[in-house]
Amino acid sequence: MRPSLTDLIAHADQLADAFESHDPAKEDFDAPLPPLMAVKLAAFRRAAAEKELAQAIHAAREAHLSWRELGEAIGTTGEAVRQRYRAS
Repeated sequence: MRPSLTDLIAHADQLADAFESHDPAKEDFDAPLPPLMAVKLAAFRRAAAEKELAQAIHAAREAHLSWRELGEAIGTTGEAVRQRYRAS
């Protein structure tokens, strides 16, 4: 038998109360991430860093820095930076 809407709401309220009153222990913050979550977090950080780098390169180009200077700044060639980040 399926639970009634009233039962579902009551259970949701119980879960919300438990969540709101939870006081995490210090070791909760030091727990290692599960491996898949660590990969997802690293991928998110990489994407965020790539977006920040692209914005910085576009701003640098607007400030008339050369592709060569930008390549040197990130450890590659100016041509590689130009190919990857030039405005389409």
